[in-house]
Amino acid sequence: MTSIASITLEVADPTAAEKFYATAFGLGAGLRLRASEAPTAGFRGFTLALTVSQPADVVSLVDGALAAGATSLKPVSKSLWGYGGVVQAPDGTIWKVATTAKKDTGPVTGAIDERVLLLGVADVKASKRFYVEQGLTVAKSFGGKYAEFTADAPDRFKLALYKRPGLAKDLGVTDDGSGSHRLALTGTATAFTDPDGFTWEAASLAPTQS
Repeated sequence: MTSIASITLEVADPTAAEKFYATAFGLGAGLRLRASEAPTAGFRGFTLALTVSQPADVVSLVDGALAAGATSLKPVSKSLWGYGGVVQAPDGTIWKVATTAKKDTGPVTGAIDERVLLLGVADVKASKRFYVEQGLTVAKSFGGKYAEFTADAPDRFKLALYKRPGLAKDLGVTDDGSGSHRLALTGTATAFTDPDGFTWEAASLAPTQS
């Protein structure tokens, strides 16, 4: 089975980005960084989402990210589906922190229950079919609106697909953007590029910095 072994964010300053992520989210080996000056503008077409168990943990993680230098795109708030907020890291990556719970049930733990890479795609059905052909296993699918694939372990990022305009709206940004995604995925024996320009690198070529 193919799944995400690690995600590489391409950033202008890896040292500064490493400090931010260690302070804000403490994400460890599943997230890697490498230097890149590849031109990019506007929405990069993806977000990294962290699911936690209760609202207090959402607030704690978002506040920590803001204190470390992130910018708020959507303040933490309650909605019909739960509680969440959206921030943009100093390197430009957009992060969503959320929970389906509407009330706290205990003290803040800072624990992350699930990590998801959401790709904004032009055609969810076509992209889902492409990834199935690459060996990924579908865990959830809702027609042409959303698809989610299984992950090898709870501490790995799970891949999900969402219509690009809908994802941008959910994050509080416009869906126009150009240039590099500034993102690479590792977890396959061979390299490939998906229909929306997201690249997968062979595991043997994965960068060593985390």
